[in-house]
Amino acid sequence: MYSTLKELYEQSVKRFAGKPSFSMHEREELTYDDFADRVETVQRLLVGAGLTGGDKVALLSGNMPNWGVCYFAVVSAGMVVVPILPDFTGAELDMIITHSEAKALLVSDKLFSKVGKPVIEGLNIVVRTKNLAVISQRVSSPGETAEPRSEDLAVIIYTSGTTSKPKGVMLTHYNLCMQMEMIHDLYPIDENDNFLSILPLSHTYECSIGMIYAFMSGARVTYIDRPPTASTLLPVLKEVRPTLMLVVPLIIEKLYKSQVLKLFTRNALLKWCYSKPFFARRLNRLAGKKLYKVFGGRLRFFGIGGAKLDLQTEKFLADADFPYAIGYGLTETAPLLAGYVPSMKRHLQSTGPLLSRIKGRLDGVNPQSGEGELVVKSPSTMVGYYKNPEATREAFTEDGYFRTKDLGYIDRDGFLYIKGRANNMIVGPSGENIYPEEIESVINGLSIVTDSIVKYEEGKLVAMVQFNREELERKYQDFKDELGMRLEEIKKDIINYVNSKVNKFSRISVVEEHDDDFEKTPTHKIKRYLYIKSGQPGREPKKKS
Repeated sequence: MYSTLKELYEQSVKRFAGKPSFSMHEREELTYDDFADRVETVQRLLVGAGLTGGDKVALLSGNMPNWGVCYFAVVSAGMVVVPILPDFTGAELDMIITHSEAKALLVSDKLFSKVGKPVIEGLNIVVRTKNLAVISQRVSSPGETAEPRSEDLAVIIYTSGTTSKPKGVMLTHYNLCMQMEMIHDLYPIDENDNFLSILPLSHTYECSIGMIYAFMSGARVTYIDRPPTASTLLPVLKEVRPTLMLVVPLIIEKLYKSQVLKLFTRNALLKWCYSKPFFARRLNRLAGKKLYKVFGGRLRFFGIGGAKLDLQTEKFLADADFPYAIGYGLTETAPLLAGYVPSMKRHLQSTGPLLSRIKGRLDGVNPQSGEGELVVKSPSTMVGYYKNPEATREAFTEDGYFRTKDLGYIDRDGFLYIKGRANNMIVGPSGENIYPEEIESVINGLSIVTDSIVKYEEGKLVAMVQFNREELERKYQDFKDELGMRLEEIKKDIINYVNSKVNKFSRISVVEEHDDDFEKTPTHKIKRYLYIKSGQPGREPKKKS
């Protein structure tokens, strides 16, 4: 289809010239022509500061039309863009900008103050993303753009690992163009489509599908300038009426728990009806029709990715015939590896089959469960980690397959099921594979729970739980007066509920309350290593013959 992102960019600008491209809700709207004018502006600034082909340019900004402008300005000039997650700490930002050897920084007002002064002083130029004005410039000498080749590096993306320092994932023009081709094979879109973008563009998931793919297809993308809470989204959905959206599970799970589940458990009769599959399906269908209208009544693709979707929420979406899709992938694979779309037959809790052109297999398969580590060969797999040959070697098998470090199995229809991370898996006393993520999914499905983490201590599975105090107080009116006694009862109820939903090896013995928010990575995954004792038994999977 395309060999470089420059070719993709030029073709879209030519084909969709006067059509809407990117807009900020209630603020500005760009056509594809407007977009191209701004791209030229950014390129002039970079070249005027002495940058040439192959130079690195850091991009640190919240979502806005100029985020995409800056991205395409860099990659179409033969330079390398380094999109950085806004949630990194100041020290991490300094480390990433320095480690990547960036010569320029394209930054939003809010995030500029997080970057250290010595780092700023070492850059050729710093440009404000809001209006593309120069904040500071140290070098004023002529540089030049370069014609990118398919095999050239296009992007370095620093991951926010839960167990290690950020690593720079290197993706080429070929990697990203092949990703676009595979996404198009899975679900074609066109210039009549309308994205509402609510996830950070610095996440590969939103950048690849919600920005590059949308731009390639002539679609329109709308951004919002505030967090995607229910109160923020409802009026925007009514006005934008999107045909496509991408979300992480947490967004739809919160919506289900706070709206649907709360509604159907508000009295004893409704709660009894909702506990019966026959009535639950019908109630979900009615709620689903209302939810579809809330989303504007035109939605045809509601993509969910980034983590595993809670089973109870997925059952609701399936019963409601809501047009949801599931995707699975990693930053290292640009990102999508597997997915299913609304037109496919649903397999609950599956990520769908591997995409076209991707080869995959399971290594180290447990003969009892049929589960093993997914390893893949994809045209979108990174070329390695930037300046980290050791981590690059460890990321691939001897025959060149990328190690996802995700454990799962594949059913007869070719649908992939991810059970959990290999590094997180607990080996029980009799060699059973226990996946804490599956247990946490059940716990987090409770409306009174905000988050949880399951660990293995002294031969027992222990659940650390952060309670939703507001929901607890609503549900138990006398909670404040009987805090100690009531909380112990609630913990026992959680243990009984969870153990009725999981297999016998995954039953929890203890629930501990965790008062504060769990410390998380910039992609909002819990930093497990902070809560699990080193040397904990069962941390590494046992080899089975």
